Amino acid sequence: MTRQAPLIAELVNLGTAHWRGGASVVPLTGEALTTAFAGALGDRVAAAVSAVPDAGRRLAGLAADLRDALLATTPADQAARINALISRYGARPYLVDDVGQPFHLHFHGSGDTPVEALGGEFATALALIVDGYGPDRFGQCAAHQCEAAYIDLTRNGSRRYCGAACTARAKTAAYRSRRRT
Repeated sequence: MTRQAPLIAELVNLGTAHWRGGASVVPLTGEALTTAFAGALGDRVAAAVSAVPDAGRRLAGLAADLRDALLATTPADQAARINALISRYGARPYLVDDVGQPFHLHFHGSGDTPVEALGGEFATALALIVDGYGPDRFGQCAAHQCEAAYIDLTRNGSRRYCGAACTARAKTAAYRSRRRT
């Protein structure tokens, strides 16, 4: 569940954010989205996703749906959106014995392509995060000119920025503001 969180945020941010880290960006689509997102995946999964002829279109749709679930305004809306993703991507649990690890659950979608398999896995990961951490662990970066989404898996749930660069930008801006007064 937690190993999927950075991949979910990366896909959402690559495919939907118009502002990241204080800079205007164009959300990636098509082959550019496929190539950029494949760089975050392991070799086997990246090759499988890249082999899908319309992977970019499918990834863009998944990114938009995931963003809607992450940034839902109420817990009930969030749950409904996550449940819809689980249903749409047909997430099915199965036990896996990974190298050096005991048996544990994986969830892959039962769709047509590896993109849908990731959709099922990501939808289930969001559901497990809500179950284990609560519904308030997803958000949009609080830094100026950043629309990046994040998933907060910290112990105290205090994350407000998408990453270290936006945290530093916000702290620097606050410091400069205090110094001016």
